[in-house]
Amino acid sequence: MHDFAQALLLIFTGDAELWGIIWVTLKMSFFSTVISSLIGFSLGAVIGSCRFPGQNILLNITSTLMSLPPVVAGLLVFMLLSRSGPFGQLRLLYTVEAMVIAQVVLITPIIAGMSAAVLERQSQPVLETCVGLGMSFFRSRKMLLWDCRSQLVSVVLAGLGRSLAEVGAVQLVGGNVQGKTRVMTTAIMLETNMGRFDFALALGVILLVLAFILNIFARRIERRTHSEA
Repeated sequence: MHDFAQALLLIFTGDAELWGIIWVTLKMSFFSTVISSLIGFSLGAVIGSCRFPGQNILLNITSTLMSLPPVVAGLLVFMLLSRSGPFGQLRLLYTVEAMVIAQVVLITPIIAGMSAAVLERQSQPVLETCVGLGMSFFRSRKMLLWDCRSQLVSVVLAGLGRSLAEVGAVQLVGGNVQGKTRVMTTAIMLETNMGRFDFALALGVILLVLAFILNIFARRIERRTHSEA
């Protein structure tokens, strides 16, 4: 109980270290989700609305990568960005940029797979209308994405939630450097091992609050989608 009270005190007194960690977490999650959404929606639009040779193979690969273990993704990015790797000269290892790359590897298949499932259900009537109006391939896919915007926002929120909760990959490529690459999940692990339960609890409470806010948005969007239908 004392640790919980101390955790609340850290939150409301604006502890600089605590809020620095939160800022790094939000920055990393924002950029990784935006980049993953841009790539994932493009892949999802192709997989969910087109028929082409190898489509099933691409769908199976995407589905497999949706369950890619975070430590495996982190290991792959680490090998690419290490000094002996092909991109070692960029010196991105143990930076926020490296963590964003690892997150993109993890989140993009999730967004691509979920958006493909959404777009596949809606593609036929929308694309038939677009063909009747003489729209090009890209304009018709843009129209399809816009028509499914409510469901796709839920997909983005799911990707953001996955990004906020990630530990393994960001620990590997970020190094959990204080004031630089330390995020909420890696900090919770470190502070718990050090016995600073009040600090770990403060981060845990904020992480739960963020998850709660995301769930509220997702439910509102879901209700709005049902009412529009």
